[in-house]
Amino acid sequence: MSRNKIIGPAVPGMPWQEPPAEYTNGIPVWRYSGNPIIGRNPVEGVARIFNSAVMPYGDGFIGVFRGEQINGVPYIYLGHSRDGIRWEFEKEKICFVNEAGEEFMPVYAYDPRLVKIENTYYIIWCQDCYGAGIGMAKTTDFKTFTRMENPFLPFNRNAVLFPRKINGKYMMLSRPSDSGHTPFGDIYLSESPDMVYWGRHRHVMGKSSEWWESVKIGGGAAPIETTEGWLLFYHGVTGTCNGLVYSIGGAILDIDCPSVVKYRCENFLLTPEEWYEERGFVPNVTFPCATIHDSETGRIAVYYGAADSYVGLAFTTVEEVTDYIKEHSVVREPDTETGLR
Repeated sequence: MSRNKIIGPAVPGMPWQEPPAEYTNGIPVWRYSGNPIIGRNPVEGVARIFNSAVMPYGDGFIGVFRGEQINGVPYIYLGHSRDGIRWEFEKEKICFVNEAGEEFMPVYAYDPRLVKIENTYYIIWCQDCYGAGIGMAKTTDFKTFTRMENPFLPFNRNAVLFPRKINGKYMMLSRPSDSGHTPFGDIYLSESPDMVYWGRHRHVMGKSSEWWESVKIGGGAAPIETTEGWLLFYHGVTGTCNGLVYSIGGAILDIDCPSVVKYRCENFLLTPEEWYEERGFVPNVTFPCATIHDSETGRIAVYYGAADSYVGLAFTTVEEVTDYIKEHSVVREPDTETGLR
């Protein structure tokens, strides 16, 4: 087994459940036995919460959640938890403001990610900006949420910030797309000196010939810094006669040049198999948006949306999942070059 280590703070109170006697399909990722941890109609006016992001905060955990309102319009809601499993939600959606402190709400907002860089927390989400695009906001106290400049032109989705600067620059993954349901998509890397101007766009990796990611891929949870490189949980999509299927994959990116893929697992790490993943508003979806990880034990908890109806929780360790990714790695020429043509 490798000695790959997580670089970051310890999270001694993170959610955890010991692994089963045998892994499903030999893959060292296992579901929480109490899934789904968030069911339907979790708060008044919200029919479903899914595709949401959480992180340690204070003496517990905090999260930004995609709340699909009963009128069908998604917004972002704030949630609190002592253990990362049982969540309480604020009844009103997050109120975003501009730099002057005036209310400045997006038309809609969905699939948020949450990343802390230094002393600031950044929320990144999908929204309408005359087409599918990326919205951003920042907060230091989870009371005031200030909108920032949209980082990219439409059409784009699945933006994910790295949790620290690399070579003095902020880094973000995204998935350029179209304004429809996006029957294609590769992951790209962009950098910024100031969180306002984004450029030096580099291709990271695209769909593959593997069945579970043969249509498109997209960023998932914020990359985890490890001694082996950036550990990335992402989603891969395939098409069937009954619609699309979303699975969770894993890759390791170069620590200093993350447009270079060092290892990429040819197999999925999690695919829809349980009732709450296969049956829901949008069937057959496992969609990662966040992890909680502990540098002391190497434990990782993966939060994922299930069937666009629920939130599920899965576990692994950095050593086991890294070993599995490396053992089953298949990288192709577009993965290993710097992404510039």
